[in-house]
Amino acid sequence: MGYTLVTGACGGLGGAFVKILAERGESLFLTGRSAERLAVLKDRLKGDFPDLPVIVRACDLTDEADRRALFQFSDGERIVFSRLVYVAGVDTQKAFEKYTQEKIVFQTRVNFEGALSLIHGVLARTSGEVVEILTVGSMSGICPMPYFSIYSATKKAICQFSVALRSELKGRAKVTCILPGGIPTREDIKKDIEGHGFWGRVSKKTPYQVAAAGLKAVKKNRKTKVVGGWNKVIKFFTDLAPLSWQLHFIKKRWSKTEKDAF
Repeated sequence: MGYTLVTGACGGLGGAFVKILAERGESLFLTGRSAERLAVLKDRLKGDFPDLPVIVRACDLTDEADRRALFQFSDGERIVFSRLVYVAGVDTQKAFEKYTQEKIVFQTRVNFEGALSLIHGVLARTSGEVVEILTVGSMSGICPMPYFSIYSATKKAICQFSVALRSELKGRAKVTCILPGGIPTREDIKKDIEGHGFWGRVSKKTPYQVAAAGLKAVKKNRKTKVVGGWNKVIKFFTDLAPLSWQLHFIKKRWSKTEKDAF
């Protein structure tokens, strides 16, 4: 059994994946932006699970050279992979004209380019068994979202890519994209969920619930997995509604808030 590579391992959702996988005794290769936070995470895991194989390596997922260095490091450690869980994401929310060029590049690279790059690297370093690729999409990607346009577009893109890749790799890999609603991790996200009222509250799931659902879905080789019963209802009626209605509703609601947590 190879290692599971988890990106965004120090975050709320990434940490939930790490916890579940550690409890299963699976070998972990963890990455994130901060070497210091990764070191703290490794120490905590080794304290709770002394025999658990854990390797950490910081990586800037927007940097091609840094991504290459990540795999050069794994090659040096003779690591092969049996699973990738791509959690890292940037959820900047504001009018497109308020973005800087740097922010456009940052969000698109983390949410999409980085995912493709790491998937490609993992597929070249498998142990020969059927590898699992789990990507984190979003309910925000089921339709275009004014004032959340880059996030919505990149989440739609990673979902479509994952479904296509699943077909290409049939018999060699299981590829699943999960579509969660709000996940109460950071304080700004918790405020967003509350600000969306009833629908925000019923559509949210804890990081642990989302992680558990994702791992179960990729094990079953599901194409996509909408996480939560209410989110399935929301998606059903969203798919039925005319696009003009969707855009009007989203524009009215999302134009009232703005955030840039990265």
